[in-house]
Amino acid sequence: MNSLLTPARQRGVEILDDPSVDPDLMIRSMKDVELANTLFGGKRAVIAELREIFSSIGESASMLDVGTGRGDIPAAARHIALRMGVSLRTIGIDISEPLVSTAGWGNDVVIQADARFLPFADHSIDVVLASQVLHHFPAEQIPMVLREMNRVARTSVVISDLRRSRLAAAGLWLGSFPLGFHPVSRHDGVVSVMRGFVPRELADFVEEATGRRPRVTRRLGFRLTTAWVP
Repeated sequence: MNSLLTPARQRGVEILDDPSVDPDLMIRSMKDVELANTLFGGKRAVIAELREIFSSIGESASMLDVGTGRGDIPAAARHIALRMGVSLRTIGIDISEPLVSTAGWGNDVVIQADARFLPFADHSIDVVLASQVLHHFPAEQIPMVLREMNRVARTSVVISDLRRSRLAAAGLWLGSFPLGFHPVSRHDGVVSVMRGFVPRELADFVEEATGRRPRVTRRLGFRLTTAWVP
């Protein structure tokens, strides 16, 4: 149910979603996204889900990071996996060519591809992850992305995204100034939050795509995570 602090999901327009955006601006703003992931809970939220998976996945595994950005999340995942005795091979995809060319540090392989049409065989990758990516898509395309992730995954699908709230949007806006965020990062960050989800919405999208009703967990920093076996 919508409320004063949790309005209806908004479409909005993120500047960085424009494929013609200046590559230097894209890379500069994605550095702000990495910092926000670290400070505001994005990285911590997805790692919490991955820890559970890595605890029983075996000594080696593969992971696909959908919308990998500059690769900060898979880099963190490889570090945690190694500490848990898992050799993790990561593959990143992103639609942005500038990001594909700079995401190598966080992934073993990086490919330019569309999340709606993943260029991988059925059940070919152990873990398929999308962190802070799903909200970029219009509602009618979200089940398509989820179905593709479910198709490719062998062991687990993991989603981590933003929990919609005016408080979260206001906090990000105010915090972006002392942190030195680029104005584009500030704008897109607020739009992203307002395009985020509440637990019921995220569960509904997964159920529509896969026929399964997942557990959705609220995390610190206005984050939501969910995971399921394909």
